[in-house]
Amino acid sequence: MASLTADAVVCAVRAHGEHGAILRALTREAGLIAGYVRGGRSRRLRPILVPGNLVALELRARTEDQLGGATVELQESRAPLFAEPLAAAAIDWATSLTAGTLPENQLYPALYDALSAVLDAIGVAPSARQWAAALARYELLLLAELGFGLNLEECVVTGSSNDLAFVSPKSGGAVSIGAAYGYEERLFRLPAFLRGEDSNPAMSDVLDALAITGHFLDRDVLDGRNRDLLTVRQRLLDRLGRAVA
Repeated sequence: MASLTADAVVCAVRAHGEHGAILRALTREAGLIAGYVRGGRSRRLRPILVPGNLVALELRARTEDQLGGATVELQESRAPLFAEPLAAAAIDWATSLTAGTLPENQLYPALYDALSAVLDAIGVAPSARQWAAALARYELLLLAELGFGLNLEECVVTGSSNDLAFVSPKSGGAVSIGAAYGYEERLFRLPAFLRGEDSNPAMSDVLDALAITGHFLDRDVLDGRNRDLLTVRQRLLDRLGRAVA
């Protein structure tokens, strides 16, 4: 019998049968896993099986290919954050993106740490700007972990690491000010914080970063599939836009 005991971030929950639920959760030890939670739709378990919550998970299956039975105990509840529409939209997007794009049972420890950091930031950051920047970095990391990393370290045209200010929507490579001359309107603006050069980015920089990651998520990861995820993301962007209007 295959088994796993680990802390896990709840990413998606789907009703199964009259009383049960299929849980998808991200763990540091085993990546994204799925399991059947008996009584998962009960009054006791519904508040635990909330996307974004941290749970102590125990998963048991007879074979590696069988959907295992899961039991959960609440470690940290993020359910109160859903009372705030902007925070709710951010948690919905971060967890939906994770559940909808990562293959199951593959290790992504860096993504687990980054997702946990994003969710922590949503709970404690004094403004949306701080956690939205962390979310943009999470999206950038997810692209890299899935094999679609962007080259933001050197100019895709000249090879220089100086004066990088734009990103090519075709290559995903950085472009220097000089190489971009005359083509600026066709390129994304590169916020310095995506390169670790600004610890306190403005919201305009964060929105520029989300435009970059959103473009490559749509083109390379979603690629015509999971289109409903883009609706979830757009809802978040709309609320971020209203928050800074």
